[in-house]
Amino acid sequence: MSKNIIALTRSEDLTRAEMLFKKHKIRHIPIVKGESIIGMLSYADLLKISYADTTNDEHGIETVVYNSFTIEQVMTKDVLCIDSNTTIQEATEILAKREFHALPVVDESILVGIVTSTDLLNYFLKQF
Repeated sequence: MSKNIIALTRSEDLTRAEMLFKKHKIRHIPIVKGESIIGMLSYADLLKISYADTTNDEHGIETVVYNSFTIEQVMTKDVLCIDSNTTIQEATEILAKREFHALPVVDESILVGIVTSTDLLNYFLKQF
């Protein structure tokens, strides 16, 4: 799992979210209230509401569209989480069967990490 978590609060905006996606080359950002996860925002969520991947402006951002929505309106609210004792096999099965690409890792209601399909692929590559 990745322990260096890039997170947002629901009061932040989608322009900042896109900047974080691009700056850190990530596709999922947990939305938190304090240390607890309350939602998940994916880069695909942004693409559903904008043309962010096809704009040619200086920042690659559809600011007008982003200003029409809040993070809370766009994020997934019913987030399936795992804990740090979840096995690699269990996490892989969840990602494969549920067609997710990221699982927040939560211990005692505190977000401690995130496991992505890329993390698992890298783990399996190291095994060969």
